[in-house]
Amino acid sequence: MRISEKKLLFMVFFILIVFFIGFFIWINIDKPLETLNECVSDSDCVPAGCCHPNSCVSKNKAPNCEDIFCTLECEPGTLDCGQGSCGCVNGKCQAVFNEK
Repeated sequence: MRISEKKLLFMVFFILIVFFIGFFIWINIDKPLETLNECVSDSDCVPAGCCHPNSCVSKNKAPNCEDIFCTLECEPGTLDCGQGSCGCVNGKCQAVFNEK
């Protein structure tokens, strides 16, 4: 390979890297911080279901439980009866269960 061919190959490679970095920045620039992280604190998270939830979501994705009636049973493996709560773990809403 001649020197000019190496330079051309390097320039093409460099341009592709700059293009991909620019494209990644462009597709993420309009996303607000809260879409990159679901939560900042535990209070940003709520149960993902109305009855016997076992997972959590951010408040803006909270289910509408207005006309829902649930049993008062304490289902195992759910957030029922204080078995767990919603927490913000590494920017994601997760169910945090109490140790038994």
